[in-house]
Amino acid sequence: MATMGSTSGEPVAQGRVTRRQALAGVGAVLGSAAVMRELPGSAAARPAPAQSARTPAEQAEAIGPYDPSWLPDGVRSRFVHNVNGLTMHVLEAGFETGGRPALLLLHGFPELAYSWRHVMAPLADAGYHVIAPDQRGYGRTTGWSADYDGSLRPFSRLNAVRDALALVSAFGYRTVDAVIGHDFGSPIAAWSAVARPDVFRAVALMSAPFGGTPTFPFDTADDGPLSDPPGGPDIYEEMARLPRPRKHYQRYYRTREANENMWRAPQGVHDFMRAYYHHKSADWEENRPYRLAGWTATEVARMPTYYIMDLDMGMAETVALHMPTPAEIAANRWLPDRELHVYAVEYERNGFQGGLQWYRSGVINDEPLTFAGRTIDIPSLFIAGSSDWGAYQRPGSLERMQESACTDMRGVHFVDGAGHWVQQEQPEETTRLLLAFLREA
Repeated sequence: MATMGSTSGEPVAQGRVTRRQALAGVGAVLGSAAVMRELPGSAAARPAPAQSARTPAEQAEAIGPYDPSWLPDGVRSRFVHNVNGLTMHVLEAGFETGGRPALLLLHGFPELAYSWRHVMAPLADAGYHVIAPDQRGYGRTTGWSADYDGSLRPFSRLNAVRDALALVSAFGYRTVDAVIGHDFGSPIAAWSAVARPDVFRAVALMSAPFGGTPTFPFDTADDGPLSDPPGGPDIYEEMARLPRPRKHYQRYYRTREANENMWRAPQGVHDFMRAYYHHKSADWEENRPYRLAGWTATEVARMPTYYIMDLDMGMAETVALHMPTPAEIAANRWLPDRELHVYAVEYERNGFQGGLQWYRSGVINDEPLTFAGRTIDIPSLFIAGSSDWGAYQRPGSLERMQESACTDMRGVHFVDGAGHWVQQEQPEETTRLLLAFLREA
């Protein structure tokens, strides 16, 4: 039996526990149990999905919708079946009356439909039917595979557009007043606008600018055969050779070990996510973003470690260095522990691989070429937090979005008091900007 250490200064014999330690251990267990009882849907009380549940509908039934106490008034949790092969878990507001125009809200990583909870009821109060799904790979949506060695085609950008189209069609809509995407939901919203402007009448992008569609070589019919152009320096190899060796977080997210590192984080999923959300928020005072000079290793290494990680560290270890203090956690109003618990429950059940598949699917580069040279011509909007590095992490994308990718850009807004999680950190201002845009679009 291992020797137990003492935190009280009392000597401890091998295999023995002091009375003080025993009482402390019982108190910790009872305290933890009390917290779990307080939080509806906690993993301790929730039955595991039935082993016989094989179809997406059966899996969803075994998990069930959210406990209503998790959600603000006016927002409900439900399932929609047969959505491009999925049973989609959806949060919905403005469902009480028919005939409303629809808004589709698409979340990012590592988020859920739940990330829109603070803006949904206010948007519904303005007259909209607001639909926010757990996207493929996330939360309580079923019918997807997290197999690292499986096909990534289901997670391609255009299949995500098909998910969006199938969902709004299931709700009986031919058109949607706007598709609104945050983080990884932003490129999906952008590609929805590129591919189906007849369905999506306007688009709002948050935190991740859309740099445009790819292009084919132009006016080359009379050119002779060319060998492959010489490749430039490999920025990822250059990062690894920096005096402080680094790696790009998206490269890391494509590795086999990334899911295990976060899912089995030594600090636990709850504390991992607490540190991750804090590190990328305006609460972390060192988030002071600015435009980078270019896509070079030395320049992008100026970004925080949640984007440009130390070479020898996983994400769990990276964010653990920036875990907020108990006082900072107690002062947090935009993501109190009761709300963070919702994320922890969902990611403890699923792991992170479903979301990581989206990063890995970037290797599928043939589908976007179908829309080479297309621009977003419907009314568009960009919103980010003033403390959000996301707008600058790919130098030039923000400028291309405004100058060429979107031909009817109505506004670019940076919200004070918000980092990467703008609709959670500053929901009132985010809602105000969205409604002003929707009135004019």
